[in-house]
Amino acid sequence: MSNVLTLLFAPTFLILIKYFEFKTVSLVYIFLSLLFLFYTYLRKKAFEDFVIITIYLVLLLFAYSLDSFEVVKYIPVFSAMTFCLIFIHSYIKKNEIILKFTTRFYKKELSKGEILFLKEGDLFWAIAIFIYSMLLISLIYYNNDSLWAFFSSIGWYIYFIVVLSIQILYGKIYAIKMYSK
Repeated sequence: MSNVLTLLFAPTFLILIKYFEFKTVSLVYIFLSLLFLFYTYLRKKAFEDFVIITIYLVLLLFAYSLDSFEVVKYIPVFSAMTFCLIFIHSYIKKNEIILKFTTRFYKKELSKGEILFLKEGDLFWAIAIFIYSMLLISLIYYNNDSLWAFFSSIGWYIYFIVVLSIQILYGKIYAIKMYSK
């Protein structure tokens, strides 16, 4: 549910403020965030879902009270930075999110080199998400709302696919061979 919220948030918000007052649109999104939060609670979803929806809700409340679209633009940045911090925490604590995720969906036996490479995956994703967050911040200051809306929604998925492809290619071409020695 939070994936749909994040995908549609920026473009629909941008479109709606062209036709309605900012505070009205903000109230609708605050109400929707509360509904999503309640739904998430009832369905006992993952902790990350609560965090993301709470970020949306808190920043929407700030945006409403300040009557500021600029605050709304930071919602995807704070969401991305939350995931960056999750990956940094995982890397420091050796929780190995990427390795666990890969072993859940990749049914073949992983080699020693692949396992060692995937253990470093959390740091790679923390850096990748940090770069994405800096891109979003630069788009806020660039002041192109359409470009911000694109990169805050569909652009994230394109970036994710590109970064994942880089990680896979790097692993297959160089890293796994290096870790296997």
